[in-house]
Amino acid sequence: MSASLLVNDLGRIGYAEALIIQRRAQQDVINGRAAGVPMQLLLLEHDPPVLTVPRRAHTAAHVLADAEKLRALGVEQHETDRGGDVTYHGPGQVVAYAIFDLERLHLGIHEHLRLLEQAVIEVCARFGIAAGRDASATGVWIDSTGPGTGRKICAMGVRVSRWVSMHGLALNVSPDLTHFHLIVPCGLAGRKVTSMAAELGPRCPTVAEVKAVLAAQLSEAVEARLPAAAEARLRATDACPAPGHSPPSPS
Repeated sequence: MSASLLVNDLGRIGYAEALIIQRRAQQDVINGRAAGVPMQLLLLEHDPPVLTVPRRAHTAAHVLADAEKLRALGVEQHETDRGGDVTYHGPGQVVAYAIFDLERLHLGIHEHLRLLEQAVIEVCARFGIAAGRDASATGVWIDSTGPGTGRKICAMGVRVSRWVSMHGLALNVSPDLTHFHLIVPCGLAGRKVTSMAAELGPRCPTVAEVKAVLAAQLSEAVEARLPAAAEARLRATDACPAPGHSPPSPS
């Protein structure tokens, strides 16, 4: 694993409790930036299952079940401060909250999402699933032959404060897929949702196995970014003359 990334497996945990841990971790990374404290990766399954609804207008309309039905099924509903749309989290789904210093990694928000997608694509490949991207929608998809096609196996949404990210990705290993009928997943009407269990049947890996491979992939991705990011920061520093000094005249 990476010395620059601390991996913390929270097991099964409720959404509200995990959110407190996330926010604390994000603040720790922000406050420790100058000291080079490790970034953090929180791995977990949400239990009880939960629908998360962003604050943006109209996203609540993508919850199709009423409060009574959600209570009967034991599914919570929480407002979230991340981007994206309505999502479902529950047992059998690996959630990875990436508390990454994007400034240190020299990543924009869209590049950060592509890094997360690529890690999941590699994880899927490791277990025999050919996954990829959809140019029209963030996340990881199976059998996507063009925009608007394919089955979604991993949803993503992030929030960034002072260039440190939180939230991240949700990879469907073996969740109850019927719970996705409670929402319009990610606000994409008519798009199918799948899981590793649905694609692989009895060959589906365990949640623990997927967590281990995902942690390794994200650790490698972080380590691979650091030298290039440090070089980019050095170039940016060299390009800015010190106060009171003019850049050298061209010869």
